[in-house]
Amino acid sequence: MAKKYSSLPFLHDLLDTPSPTGYEVPIQRVVRSYIEPFADAVSVDLHGNLSAVLNPSAKKKIMLAGHCDQIGLTIKHISKEGFLSVDKLGGVDLGVLYGAKVTVLGKKGPIPGIIGRKPIHIQSADERSKTSHDIAKIWVDIGAKDKADAEKFVELGDALVFEPGRIELKNGLIAGPGLDNRVGLYVVMETLRRLHKQRLQVALFSVSTVQEEVGLRGATTAAHSIHPEVGIAVDVTHANDNPYHDTPKGEACNLGAGPTIARGPNINPIVEERLRGAAKKRKIPHQIAPGGGLLGNDANAMQVARGGGVATGALGIPNRYMHTQVEVCHLDDLENAIEVLCGFLTDIKATTDFTPR
Repeated sequence: MAKKYSSLPFLHDLLDTPSPTGYEVPIQRVVRSYIEPFADAVSVDLHGNLSAVLNPSAKKKIMLAGHCDQIGLTIKHISKEGFLSVDKLGGVDLGVLYGAKVTVLGKKGPIPGIIGRKPIHIQSADERSKTSHDIAKIWVDIGAKDKADAEKFVELGDALVFEPGRIELKNGLIAGPGLDNRVGLYVVMETLRRLHKQRLQVALFSVSTVQEEVGLRGATTAAHSIHPEVGIAVDVTHANDNPYHDTPKGEACNLGAGPTIARGPNINPIVEERLRGAAKKRKIPHQIAPGGGLLGNDANAMQVARGGGVATGALGIPNRYMHTQVEVCHLDDLENAIEVLCGFLTDIKATTDFTPR
């Protein structure tokens, strides 16, 4: 088990930088500033994906994808009283919005705001027993006097996120908004950093992909451009070691027990076997994540991104309370995911064949 966490300031910088889907430029600047000294080359495509590469002349290309975007909101109307009506950016859980602190990425800089709620004292019995899931009934209060005052600071189309930040919980746990998928992004970039002095037999592309939360769009365009032989997505996965998980069926997914290694039709069996082999060889804690369908992460897009397909794999970082402002992950799982990937990549030879036979 990993006992010493490295490069936490980089993870903290990622968590402190808002990056709602479609508005990822600021976080890509953070990534580039951090990884550029360790990469042979860094580039950004027209979609906004950032790719850092080691050993680019190698024939065999491996793509690691960690999406940098997070769920959020966008302003679609400003009332005459100065309140903001919003629309969703990605899979926002409306049930956790009421009373939330938010940050509006305004034209003059970040603006603090809150999401209002009718007080319980004046709610009807029906309102008390139900939480509305109608985005049209959500409003954001930035303290504006009226519409003209609000428009000094924000405009239509500005994005909002849960107030950035993080909480250090006990026993190596970290909580906050946007761990989906800053933790995966951290893992793919840290993997490249830790391998930058090693002589790999592959070209390693660590990619900070955009717009995963609205359809895996960044991974699609990045994979078409890079044309990798192997693509591995690193994203969060649902932990089930807490009270909300009330079904006994299925494999356990526990925080601190290691990253999950996916199995199923979205996964190339050779990649899966070699990921598990790298973990077992080095005695790295890991968990198996079987599934009967396609994954809801970048592996889905990468698998069919070129003629003949891409040999895909997926590592999952267990995450409690996904798509809320209090997502929880274990730092050991990040470290162990990096170790698995480093082992997987150093074990690959130029002659390694990922064709299922």
